[in-house]
Amino acid sequence: MLPTLNGRIQTRIATLVVIGGLWTLLLTPLLSLPGSLGDRYTVTFTILLTTVVLGVLWEFVYHLIMQFRWEKDWPTGLALITVVNEGALVWLLLSLDAVPGIDGAAVPLGAFLLLFGTTWLVVWLMIVGPMRVPFIHWRFRGGRLV
Repeated sequence: MLPTLNGRIQTRIATLVVIGGLWTLLLTPLLSLPGSLGDRYTVTFTILLTTVVLGVLWEFVYHLIMQFRWEKDWPTGLALITVVNEGALVWLLLSLDAVPGIDGAAVPLGAFLLLFGTTWLVVWLMIVGPMRVPFIHWRFRGGRLV
């Protein structure tokens, strides 16, 4: 069964919060961000929260694009490369100081790319692989978790 819009949104939120949150927790001390460790956690988790919020909005855009596809689906390969447009939007908002609670100029591009890119990859790998084991009926319910 194809994931429904509701299922994709649920999956995105759950995996970014749980898997992305754990990954961000582990990766933050290794990033070259200014400030204390608490400040760095504030920055990285704010970026993660921004990614979650914008990701829900992106799902509506992707849903609209899918209506023009014959199969009305979003292939796994396309899901992987959406890291480019989603990451670019988050970086643009950081650069414009449009993300509340973060001085966007204080976030180095390298640290952002490492955080965003690896978090995206870890979450994507979880969705296309191991997530199907504990959530056996996930794919039969259109990607809905609840």
